[in-house]
Amino acid sequence: MTIPVVATPPDARTNYIVDQLEGERISIPGSKGVFRILASSKQTNGGIAVFSSGAVLSDAPGFHWHAEAHDVFLVTKGFLKLWNGDKCRIMGPGDFAYIPPKVIHNPEMLGPHTETLGLIAPGDWVDFFRYVAEQYQGNIVPETDDRDLKSHIIPKVMAAKDRFDVHFVRDYQPPEVGEWLETENQLPCPLQGYFLRSNTGPRWMLGGVMSRPFINASQCEGKFAISSIEGSNAYTDAKPLARRWLTFPAVDHCLVMFEGLLRVKVKIEGQAQESAEWTAVREGQTLTIAAGQTFSLDFASRYVRAISFTNGPGLEELIQTAGSSFAGFVLPDEPVPWEEARLQEAARRVGVQLGDYI
Repeated sequence: MTIPVVATPPDARTNYIVDQLEGERISIPGSKGVFRILASSKQTNGGIAVFSSGAVLSDAPGFHWHAEAHDVFLVTKGFLKLWNGDKCRIMGPGDFAYIPPKVIHNPEMLGPHTETLGLIAPGDWVDFFRYVAEQYQGNIVPETDDRDLKSHIIPKVMAAKDRFDVHFVRDYQPPEVGEWLETENQLPCPLQGYFLRSNTGPRWMLGGVMSRPFINASQCEGKFAISSIEGSNAYTDAKPLARRWLTFPAVDHCLVMFEGLLRVKVKIEGQAQESAEWTAVREGQTLTIAAGQTFSLDFASRYVRAISFTNGPGLEELIQTAGSSFAGFVLPDEPVPWEEARLQEAARRVGVQLGDYI
């Protein structure tokens, strides 16, 4: 059985692939931007919402904060000006920011065409986007939508101020744009807002699989984790995770493909293992694997990179716990030595069920 490719996420917690620039597509009038929801509460048991967003140069929505919601921004194209507490940075491709609850923030797309990946926890918060937006039927973004953003969004917010965890701040004096600091290349303490410079931060290797975490579950009360997962089909002798059955009983995985070819196989209850089929996941597509689903991944090209979003400790936690810190900045030519006993112990600690190789 192959995993279905869909235009919008199915109305259930299941396995699916969303095509490039698809998803539940909505646009806030006058924003000249689009949110493409890839997964939300129904697909993650309420844990997280994952979305891509794009816009051309437009007004920022306004300074606001959330009492409970966590917010993240990962720039993939163009430039984003982000106020995050007492700091403001101009973010480019690969730059990341985390905003914990109660921190005042405001994103402004600087264009000329900016794209980001985002996550919000809990996942129900994305209903605010749905409330203030309308369905988008175009191709990329509504560049010619000249409606006034604030005249639309402010009445909407005032009419439903008790329904959503969004608190706008009037007469706020924001910080000036600052230069990136040398310290903005590492992960800080839990529940601390931060910026992380592109291609920095910790790197972990488990055999031939690398994890570059943008945020660990331990930093956000265990609610989610985001990491770049990388591998290669050039590694032939060290495959602790590739082509091996894995089961995360309580954690959903949403993998956004950036480079290369990833193949996935899922095990169906009562079906013979050899009859399961590989499904190809290509650049631009998003693969969601439901919690409790037994699956196997195959890095099917020389370089494969996916951004992993999870609603708890997932694949990235297993790699970090069983693997070793890696000093290089790119996937190495040779895999890093690993130990099966250490992997088994890490799987026990993370709560992952390890199966046979395929």
